[in-house]
Order: sequence, then C-alpha cells, then structure tokens
Amino acid sequence: MPNKRSGGGLSSTQQAAKFLGVSVLAGAVMAGIALPAAGALGLAAKGSVESFDELPANLKTPPLSQRTTILDAKGGQIATVYSRDRTVVGLKDVSPYMQKAIVAIEDSRFYQHGAIDLKGVLRALNKNAQSGGVAEGASTLTQQYVKNVFVEEAGDDPTKVAQATQQTLGRKIKELKYAIQVEEELGKKRILENYLNITFFGQQAYGVEAAAQRYFSKHAKDLTLAESALLAGIVQSPSRYDPVNDEAEATKRRNIVLQRMAEVGDVSRTEAAEATKQPLGLKVSQPRNGCITAVQGASFFCKYVERVFKSNPVFGKTKEDRAKIWNQGGLTIRTTLDPQSQNSVEESLKDHVYKDDKVAAASTLVEPGTGKILAMGQSKPYGYGKNETEYNFSVDAAYGGSNFGFPTGSTFKPFVAAAALEEGRPASQEYSSPYQMQYPSPVQTCDSSPWVNTRQEKLENEADSEKGPYRLQKAMELSVNTYFVQMISDIGLCPVMKMTDGLHVRQGNGDKLPETPSIALGAIGLSPLTMANAYATFAARGMYCSPVAIESITRKAGDERKSLEVPKSTCSRAMSEKTADTINTLLRGVVDSGTGKEAGLTDGRQSAGKTGTTDSRKNAWFVGYTPNISGAVWVGSAMQNVEMTDIRIGGVYHGEVYGGDTPGPIWRDAVSGALEGKPVETFNIVPIPNPNPNPDNGRGDGNGNGNGNGNGNGDNDGDNGDNGGQADGGTDGGGNGGTFPNPTFSIPENWFQGQTGGNNGNNGGRG
Repeated sequence: MPNKRSGGGLSSTQQAAKFLGVSVLAGAVMAGIALPAAGALGLAAKGSVESFDELPANLKTPPLSQRTTILDAKGGQIATVYSRDRTVVGLKDVSPYMQKAIVAIEDSRFYQHGAIDLKGVLRALNKNAQSGGVAEGASTLTQQYVKNVFVEEAGDDPTKVAQATQQTLGRKIKELKYAIQVEEELGKKRILENYLNITFFGQQAYGVEAAAQRYFSKHAKDLTLAESALLAGIVQSPSRYDPVNDEAEATKRRNIVLQRMAEVGDVSRTEAAEATKQPLGLKVSQPRNGCITAVQGASFFCKYVERVFKSNPVFGKTKEDRAKIWNQGGLTIRTTLDPQSQNSVEESLKDHVYKDDKVAAASTLVEPGTGKILAMGQSKPYGYGKNETEYNFSVDAAYGGSNFGFPTGSTFKPFVAAAALEEGRPASQEYSSPYQMQYPSPVQTCDSSPWVNTRQEKLENEADSEKGPYRLQKAMELSVNTYFVQMISDIGLCPVMKMTDGLHVRQGNGDKLPETPSIALGAIGLSPLTMANAYATFAARGMYCSPVAIESITRKAGDERKSLEVPKSTCSRAMSEKTADTINTLLRGVVDSGTGKEAGLTDGRQSAGKTGTTDSRKNAWFVGYTPNISGAVWVGSAMQNVEMTDIRIGGVYHGEVYGGDTPGPIWRDAVSGALEGKPVETFNIVPIPNPNPNPDNGRGDGNGNGNGNGNGNGDNDGDNGDNGGQADGGTDGGGNGGTFPNPTFSIPENWFQGQTGGNNGNNGGRG
C-alpha cells in the first residue's frame, strides 16, 4: 500500500511522481506521441481519463457571458443585467502595460514556449518536491485560459464548476490536450486577448474591461503602469489581493508584479520603482447589476422584459435555451418604454400615493393601434425591504404579477355594452333598471346549460335614488348595476365571452373568464396591463393589438452584432368601428359629466374612461384613454385586506375612496405629462339619440340639459361604490346631487370562482 501523510493526502514523493507523470505525458504529446493513459505512466488513477486519444479533438468555447443593456425607445439606458459583468474588448483596446503585466506575472515565457512550458514544469516539480506541497504551479497562460473556458461553460451550476476546477489528473490531461489545440489554432495574440476577457478579477468583474471600470472607473485601454500591475496581481487570488478590502496586501502584490516586469525587461527598474511609490488610486464604481437599478422607476418594466424574453419561444425552443441566451448576455435590447411617459407616470404616482401608505397604486400606459407599452410603474418601489416589493401589480402572474389580478368593478361594464352593440342593440337601449331586483334567471351561456339563480339572490344600485328606466348613455355615466345585469340577461353570456376573447381579457392567472353574470359587475381579477390594452382597442376604433415591450435586439458576436428576431404585436378586429366609436362617445360622457369628472384632462384633449370601485372599497380603478394613449390605474391592497374608508393616501384624507377621486387624478396627471407636446387627436363621435326627459323625476339628458324638480339622482358609480356626487342632468338640473353610501348589493356565492392565496396573498373575485 502506498504511504500517505497523516492528513490523508499523498506524500511529497508521491506528489512529485504524479506531477512528473503529467510532465512526461506533456512532453510526449508535444513530440506527437499518443500514449494510453492506462499504461507505463500509471495514469489510471481516480479522476483520469481512459485514453488521451479518446478526448474530443476540438475545445468547444462557449460565447463569453457579458452584460446585457436594456434601452428605452429613445436609446437611453434603463438598466444593465448580467450573469457575469463582462464587456469583451479587442487587444487593441487594452493598455500595453496591462498586456505586459499579465504575461510577466502569470507566464513570463509565454512567447517562447508552446502550450506547455517544460522548463516551468521542471522548476515547479523541484520546488514542490522540496516544500512537500504545491508551492508553485506550472500552468501556462494558455492552460489557464482553457481552464477558464471549462469554468465559463459550467455557468452558475456549482457542481459543474467544481468539476471544471477539481485538481485531478484527468482534468489536467484534458487541459493539456486542449491547450495544444488552442496554441495551433489561435496563436499567442488571440490567446492573450481571450485570456484577458475571460479571467476573473474579483468584485464581480470578469475580463479586463469590467475590472478597469470597477476599480478605476476607466477603460482598459487607459490603464497606467501601476494600475495594470495591480489588476494583473489580483488574478492569482481575487479574494486575497482584493484592493477594496485589503489595500496593504494588494499593494504588496502590485509591487511584486512591477518587480517582475522589470526583471523580464518590460519596463525599466526606474519606471518600476517610481510606480511602486504611487498610491493605489482606486476610483471604485459599484456594480449596477439587474433591474433593481433601473432608472425612472422602470424596474418593474425591466423585469417584465426579462420574463417576456424567457417565456417566448421566438428566443429559443425550450426554457433552458432561452435562459442560457439571457445569461450569456451581450444583448442590446431596445424597448417600447417612452421616457416622457414613464417619468410622468412615476411623478403622478409619487404625488398621489406614498410608498408607506397602507395601499399601493399601479399604472400602465399603452399606445392604441400598436400595442406598445409606453410606461409601467407603481407606488411601492422594486426591492426586498420595507414598503418595497418584487411583485409587479401591473401584469399577470406569469410575468411577475399577483396570482389573480385585482377585481375591476365597473370598469368591466364597457365590455358588456360593446357586446350588446355588436349584437345589434341600439345605443339608446333602455331597461327598467329598478333600484333593487333579483338576478335574472336563467341566463344563456355558450353551451346548453344556462346559468340559474338558484339562491334567489338580489342586487341593488348604489343609492335608492337610482332607479330607472335608464338608457345606455345615462346608465354608463351613473354606472347603474341593475341596468347592466339586465343587459347581460338580455343578450346572454356568450356575446360577452366573445367580446372579451377578442380583447384578450384573461384573469390574472391566465384562465379564461368564467361564464357567470358576476362579470358584469367586475368581480373577476384582471391586471392593469390587460385593462389598459383592452381599452386601447376602443381608442383604435375596434382594432385589438397585443401588448409588446421589445422593439429590437442585437447580440454581440465577436466584433460584429447580429439582430435577433423579436415578437411583434399582432392586431385583429375585435369589434366594428361603429361599436368602438359608440363606446368612445359613451365613455366621453363618463369623464365629461359622470363619475370620472376628476380624471378629465384640462388641456383641451378629448378623453374617455370608466371608474370602478369594488365591494368594501378594497380596489379602486380608473381606466381611460385618448385617441393616442390608453392607461389603467389601480389603487388597493395587494393582500386585499384594506378597506379604503377613513384612510389617508398620499397625505390626503378620504372618508371613502372612489374610482374617480383617487385613481382618476393619478391617470389625469400621468396622461397629461405623457402627452405634453404630442399631437392633439380627436375621437370619431357618433350621435346617440336622447328622448325627452321625464318631467316627473327630474332626469336630464346627460348633456347638461336637466329639467329637474329638485329630486335629481346623484351620479354614483353604482356597481361597487364609485360615486361622482353630481346632480343628475348636469349643471342645469335641479336636485340635491348624490350621496355616497357604501355598496350594498350582494353577489350569489356561485357567481364567481373563489380565488384566495398565491404568491402575495391576493384575494380575487370580489364584486
């Protein structure tokens, strides 16, 4: 049995013999002799390979992982993301001092020997045998490069990294063979260039360009003699010679490099001596990796872009393929984010909702007709600390959002109206719209099983003064619950399903909407991006365009850039132009004289929209648009556990929160800033017949021509409590205006799917 040291390792004699075996093998290979590993040299030890000749002939060098830069639509940088912070540069962009320093300290005979330095092997063998350990290595710079390739190929897999760096004879043999191949194929200059780009310099910096930026905030081509010596010295042990954490040790190591450069004649002894007297002169740039560093509050949009990339097959057939491309980086991604719009959204959110408020707010803007996401922000910043979150409240769960989205309240009602118009119902459609009624039953679904109100449940409008008959325009302005329940009973659920399918309205978890009448009252959880994009279809006169966040991607490959295919917005007709124009006319009334007056723009631009507030005031919405921008604002608790009554939001006290008084102003200010300096466009308005007002109840015609007798109805957003508090019939109508009672209608238990829990505890499906 071979003798072992007390520590369990090989004795110094055995280590020397093992080292000699590799050295002899190296010499044999250099002479062109292929020797079996299991033979005279006794190389069949654990960790070796069966035969040197059986190794693959070519070293596969993966593309070096680099930083990816994410840009806005104007070319401004949003953030840089990377698995490894690296910017590949050519040798011409590296200081000559740096080139000489790394060669002098790592492999001073680099230009004299081949892939293996036999003199170095023998020198190291002698020294290690004398010391009884491994006091000196004999790897050439070429061998070190090959080892780094193995590490790079291992990526972030700790098991593969361990295999790539394990001190076994088998790995050493592979390293030797590939080093010979690399020397033959690349030549010294290219090997040096590759080595400088692949090696680790500590402080998360891979490659000399990243290291120069990290330690000195300059380019690698501008490094001085002293700076170059410092960086070259770090490579042997990035943790031990880290100048940020141990200046004394790093200085000592730098001076050793300078001395070695003088010994080999790269610099004069005088130059080296002068350089040793200089301070380290660090000007450290902190690593800025990831979407958390994004400018203008665009962290959530940045993460959305990342998730789009990793989930879309256009970027790779499998999830693993896409993740590999993302991690390798070197991408320049130009997005659809408009900096003016993003800044406006962020400023509006900060003005109206504080990050330490009990509730949060999220806002998303999109461009009608293109699907481009222009802005995405929320009141609680991206992060992991107090009053921060990593959940993107604007998007579906698949893209980092809540599990189910958030119940939308009355903002769903325009979808019901659009479905009825497509079915041929007139814009002047009238229903009795009583204050209180039983849910109609049965209600036809898309299959042969109608929905039946088995529990004989009732619903009510917001206030007892809200009672019909109402026509569509006034019912939309007042958001009359019973009107839209009667409408969905009239046309059935299938036309509504067809409409929402055309608008790609899905629950926050990706499921289709359930065929239950509760959808008329906004009981199902949706995301702000879904709502903003669906309303953009109205602005685009019925053309739905899928949301897109990426304009173009280029990938650096060597000295060239290659364009990658990116997913495009797909547009399809979701409704007729007449239907869309009619909805635009109806929703203009909501902003002009209905529950959304506080969201109205003041610069003469036409706008349309709808408010929504859910049961117990746990969610408040405003979704609105102009002809050239559409946006949704949600305010509420991500956990769905805060009732927004007797509450301060953004420093303002609210007895009760409504869709018009909190989300509405956020939308108004965000859109006003986003459109500043942009062309003013107009809707294609259609005439909607209004019958003569009934003189008995003081109802106006919705255009300010009230004929009231003092009993006007308040403009209350009746579905879930959004109250405008304006006298029915506009400024000319008599009457006492509306009151703001709590929502009192109930929803049958079997009307919606209970949705509780998830990543952040969101509850879905409230009425």
